[in-house]
Amino acid sequence: MTDPIIKFDKVVKRFGDLTVLDELDFEVKRGEKVSIIGPSGSGKSTVLRILMTLEGIQDGMVTVDGEPLWHQQGTNGLEPASEAHLRKMRGRLGMVFQQFNLFPHMTVLRNITEAPVKVLGMSKKDARVRAEELLERVGLADQASKYPHQLSGGQQQRVGIARALAMRPDILLFDEPTSALDPELVGEVLTVIGQLAEEHDLTMLLVTHEMRFAREVSDRVCFFDQGRIREQGAPEDLFTAPTEERTREFLKAVLN
Repeated sequence: MTDPIIKFDKVVKRFGDLTVLDELDFEVKRGEKVSIIGPSGSGKSTVLRILMTLEGIQDGMVTVDGEPLWHQQGTNGLEPASEAHLRKMRGRLGMVFQQFNLFPHMTVLRNITEAPVKVLGMSKKDARVRAEELLERVGLADQASKYPHQLSGGQQQRVGIARALAMRPDILLFDEPTSALDPELVGEVLTVIGQLAEEHDLTMLLVTHEMRFAREVSDRVCFFDQGRIREQGAPEDLFTAPTEERTREFLKAVLN
């Protein structure tokens, strides 16, 4: 399929008087790995929060796999989406957050099995088998019975990745997945994400401040500034020969 799996068409998002996304046009193809970079407040994380239905939009259209996200077909054309529609659409995406967001009172294993059982209706046995496979994949097979507070930040974030994958999403979103980690723990999380990108045809959208990682893992990098894409392209092109002065300023500031 050549149709984009994610499409933002003239999307406007405001918080009060502040316009965070300014008629944003943005597409991601199926199976594409796209990194979003840019200064604080440029609208990067808002894109992910809109896709996860954590933030609504004021104008424009967002479609996921060809279906409107914040709208649905009514008797008189498109109307605002119902909670049932949003829930259905949300099931197509998984998100890995900055702050891990694990349930502190649940073991690692239960953190991963809870949603597949409750939301997908998977049997506890099948959910457990799936969780154990995923823990193996993220290098935590021996941590299943521990609680989040017994893990390092890097281990918690790897559990977060396993939990997102347990829902079998078509699209995996990463919101600054290493920003809450101590520097020495960043590598272990980036390694797992890099392996996922290499081994799977998942569509991946990453908001990251790790420029070297964005360069290595992405098919395309988008530089956001003031709620719009200022420049985008293949990582080699964007990082070695950006065409926009604003991109050059930003990269000079973050790479030095």
